[in-house]
Amino acid sequence: MTQWYQLQQLDSKFLEQVHQLYDDSFPMEIRQYLAQWLENQDWEHAANNVSFATVLFHDLLSQLDDQFSRFLIENNFLLQHNIRKSKRNLQDNFQEDPIHMAMIIYNCLKEERKILNSAQLSSQMEVGSIQNTVIGMLDKQKELDAKVKAVKNSVVDVEQDIKTLEDMQDEYDFKCKTLQSREHESNGVSQEELKKEQMNLKKMFLSLDIKRKEVVNKIVQLLNTTEHTQSALINEELVEWKHRQQTACIGGPPNACLDQLQNWFTVVAESLQQVRQQLKKLEELEQKFTYDPDPITKNKQVLQDRTYSLFKQLIQSSFVVERQPCMPTHPQRPLVLKTGVQFTVKLRLLVKLQELNYNLKVKVLFDKYVAFFSSLCMFRKFNILGTNTKVMNMEESTNGSLAAEFRHLQLKEQKNAGSRTNEGPLIVTEELHSLSFETQLCQPGLVIDLETTSLPIVVISNVSQLPSGWASILWFNMLSTDPKNLSFFLNPPYAKWSKLSEVLSWQFSSVTKRGLNADQLSMLGEKLLGPTSGGSHDGLIPWTRFCKENINDKNFPFWLWIEGILELIKKHLLCLWNDGCIMGFISKEKERALLKDQSPGTFLLRFSESSREGAITFTWVEGSQNGKPPQFHSVEPYTKKELSAVTFPDIIRNYKVMAAENIPENPLRFLYPNIPKDNAFGKYYSRPKEAPEPMDLDGPKGNGYIKTELISVSEVHPSRLQSPENLLPMSPEEFDEVSRMVGSAEIDTVVCIT
Repeated sequence: MTQWYQLQQLDSKFLEQVHQLYDDSFPMEIRQYLAQWLENQDWEHAANNVSFATVLFHDLLSQLDDQFSRFLIENNFLLQHNIRKSKRNLQDNFQEDPIHMAMIIYNCLKEERKILNSAQLSSQMEVGSIQNTVIGMLDKQKELDAKVKAVKNSVVDVEQDIKTLEDMQDEYDFKCKTLQSREHESNGVSQEELKKEQMNLKKMFLSLDIKRKEVVNKIVQLLNTTEHTQSALINEELVEWKHRQQTACIGGPPNACLDQLQNWFTVVAESLQQVRQQLKKLEELEQKFTYDPDPITKNKQVLQDRTYSLFKQLIQSSFVVERQPCMPTHPQRPLVLKTGVQFTVKLRLLVKLQELNYNLKVKVLFDKYVAFFSSLCMFRKFNILGTNTKVMNMEESTNGSLAAEFRHLQLKEQKNAGSRTNEGPLIVTEELHSLSFETQLCQPGLVIDLETTSLPIVVISNVSQLPSGWASILWFNMLSTDPKNLSFFLNPPYAKWSKLSEVLSWQFSSVTKRGLNADQLSMLGEKLLGPTSGGSHDGLIPWTRFCKENINDKNFPFWLWIEGILELIKKHLLCLWNDGCIMGFISKEKERALLKDQSPGTFLLRFSESSREGAITFTWVEGSQNGKPPQFHSVEPYTKKELSAVTFPDIIRNYKVMAAENIPENPLRFLYPNIPKDNAFGKYYSRPKEAPEPMDLDGPKGNGYIKTELISVSEVHPSRLQSPENLLPMSPEEFDEVSRMVGSAEIDTVVCIT
C-alpha cells in the first residue's frame, strides 16, 4: 500500500494539511500520477548529490511522458493538456537546479509521513473523545444522507406516478373518443351497452381524479421534505462550516472539505429542477384535459411558486467564499491586505450542475454596503485593480467544483483632494472592509441574483502594520459571526480569557507543531488579568488591554510582545520549540520555584518580558553553600540580532562564565528537569567543518586566517557571582581585555578554533 493511498484515507482535517504541501512548483497531480515511482526513489540522497538529482529529474520527465501516452490512448484531452503543462513548469523551474526539485519532493514525502504519524497518534491519544465526537458526526451525516436520499427517491416516485397518470389520461381520452364515434355509427349501439361503457368511463374518470390528487399531494409532501432537508443544510451545516472557516482563518483546526456539502446541495438542487419539469408535465396534462374542480388547476401556481422559492434559496445560499482573501506572501495571515500587493480569493457554488458551467460571471466589489452605514462613511476608500470579473467553471479546480479564483487583485487607496489621506474615527488597522461578489443565474423562466461577502478585511499600507491588523482579525473572528458588521471596532466587545487563551495557543500551533500548555497560558492570563486572577477562565479582557495599552510597566502592548516572540520562534527557535525544550512563558517566581530543588547547573529557557521584538534567556541554579539558599542567574536575553549570528543551541553549548582569573566554565549542565544538556541540544549543534591547517596558504582554499567561532561569555567579580543583576555578556572591548589577561594555553576555551 503506497503512502499516498494511506494519506487519502485520512480525515479531512489531515487531508487539508496534505493540500497545503503542494503548489504550482510541484503540483499534486504529479504526486497522484507517479505515487509509486516517487516513493521508490532516494530523494534524500538526490537532495545532496547533483549528479543523482539530475538523473532523477530526467527520469521524472520520462515518467510524465509515459503518463501522457496513457492519456493519449484514453483520448483524455484535458489531462493531456495538464500533464504537458506540468512538465513544462518542471523544466522551467528545475532544469538548471535539479537539487532544488529533489529537496522539495524529499520534504513533501517527509511531511506526508509526519501527517500520517500525527493522524495515528491522534487516533490513539483521543480515542474516547474522538469516538464520541465522530459517532455524533457520523450519526448526523447519516441522518442528512438519509434525508437527501429520501428527497431523491421521492422525486423518482413522483416521476413514476406522473407517467402512470399520463397513461391513465391517454386511455381515458381514447375511450371517450371511441364511445363518441360509436354513438354516431349508423347501426348504433344498444342502450344497455352504452350505459355500461358510460359507467366504465365514470369509473375511469374517478380513478383519474384520485390519481391527480395523489400526485399533487405527493409533490406537496416532497416539497415539505425538501424544505426540511434544505433548512438543515443551510441553517445548520453551512453555518457550521462558515464558523469552522472563521476558526481556521485565525489559526484554528483546518476546516472540513466542502465536497460533502456540495454533494448534498447538488442532489437537492437536481431534485428541485426535476420537480419543476414535473410541474410542467402536469400543466401539459391539464391543458389536454381539465374539469372542475381539477386539483392540478387548483394547486399548480402554489407548487410552482414554492418550488421556485426553494430553488432560489438553495442556489443563493450555495454561493460561498471557499478561500478568504489572502496575500500569497503571507499565507498564514489571511484577511490582512496591503495596498499594491496582489491577493487571491476563491468563490465556489455548492450546486454543481453541468448547465451552469461557464454561465456564471462573477464581479468583485469593494465595500458595497459602507454607504448604508453613516458610522462608516469616514473610512478610507479603495479601488480594486486587476481583472475584477471571472467566469465560474469546473476546469480550474482540482476536484471539479464550480469555482472562480481571482489571483491578481490589488487595492489602491482613493486620496481626498487637498488631503494626504482619508481620516476616519478609527486607526487604519481597526477599519474593517469587505469584498462582495455578485453574479446572476439565468435559465428559461428563471432569473436569480447571487451574492456573497468575504469576512471583514483590514487594509494596510505598510508591512509594519501587519501585526496590529492581524490582531483586529483575531478579535473580530473570535467574537463575531456577522461578516457585514464592519462597525465592530467602534465598540469592540470584551473577550473571555477561556476563548482568548485558545486563540493565542492557535497562533503557535498554526506555525509550529506545539501550542501553549496550561502553565504557559496561566502566566499569560495573569499578565492580562492581573496576578490575583490566576488566569480565570471567566475573566474579561478589553480590546485595548490586548492590543493598544502598554502592558504593565513596559512601553509596548501585550499582542506586539507575543508577535515578536512568534517571529523569533519561526526564524530562530522552531526546532527547540517543537521539541518542547523551551518553557517560554513563565514568571520569575515560578521559575525559581521550579529550579530551587534541582541539581546545580539545571537551567530552563524562557522568553524575555522586557523585549518588544522578542528575546529568549536562560536561568540556571547554583548549588547552595554554607547553608545558604541556592542562587539563580539569568543571562541578558538574546534577540534576533544575536541569534542570526550564532544559533541558540551553539550559544548554550559554548556559553562561559568567567570570574576574575578563574578559567571560564560553562555552568549549564541539565535542561529542566534533569535532561543532560547535550542530549537535549546535541542534534542541533553546528557540525565542525573540515578546514586546512591554520596558516596553510598552500591549501586549496587557504586565506591565511585562523577560523574562529563566536561564543557568549559573561564576566562577573567572584564576590558578585551570586548576583543575577550583574550577569551580562561581554562587550567586544571587554573580550579584548580577556584575551590579554588569559594566557595562550587557555585562549582555546574562549575562541574555538575549528
